[in-house]
Amino acid sequence: MDLGLKGRVALVTAASQGIGRAIAAELVAEGARVAVSSRSRERIDAAAGEIGATPFVYDSADVGGASKLVAQVASALGPVEVLVCNTGGPPLGPDPLGFAREQWEAAYRELVLSPIAMVEAAMPDMRDRGFGRVVNVASSSVREPLDGLMLSNAHRASMVTAFKTIARQVAGDGVTLNTLLTGRIATQRLADNHGSLDAAREQARKDVPAARLGEPEEMAAAAVFLCSARAGYVTGETLAVDGGLMRSVF
Repeated sequence: MDLGLKGRVALVTAASQGIGRAIAAELVAEGARVAVSSRSRERIDAAAGEIGATPFVYDSADVGGASKLVAQVASALGPVEVLVCNTGGPPLGPDPLGFAREQWEAAYRELVLSPIAMVEAAMPDMRDRGFGRVVNVASSSVREPLDGLMLSNAHRASMVTAFKTIARQVAGDGVTLNTLLTGRIATQRLADNHGSLDAAREQARKDVPAARLGEPEEMAAAAVFLCSARAGYVTGETLAVDGGLMRSVF
């Protein structure tokens, strides 16, 4: 299947490892010209060199830097046509009321303000060109809140409603916005949350109907379809990649 991504300019944030890196690699494989970003120059240079992307340094805590990053990518590769907003996760904690105000504000900057600033910066060119794909990598917690993930539960859910609102406004211009919901994907963050990947895999055998963890490449396959020309009539949606873990219908 030709996904219509050859030559398209794509930007994937937080792409030095895990899901972001896998999505960037898949976009490169489809022929896109891919920019990748991370707060670490060393890590993003290494990842970009391995997958054939162009590296940029960007810290998602720097809301003001979002438009600068989009402009830098446009200068180097051309206007951003595909934007994948991927971020790290905020701190965990057993008490949902136990987070400091500073932690709430930091999570809001990283999970809401920075992605929205990125969308704001990329959107005018997308609408002018009649093509744009925006994908936000969120979590299954937006449908079924997870214990210990209060900050992620609250802020990622707000991005789903924001994308739904924007999607209706720009659909007639050939621009789509969709959200991917991650289940238990074999990443370093999951390993940290469970103590190790082996422990996470053992738990997945008990909890996940597919009886295993998902791989970053499986997230990437779903993301790249939503980024494709073939997905032009899919917008304002959330797609779970979770091996059947969630019980919710909607």
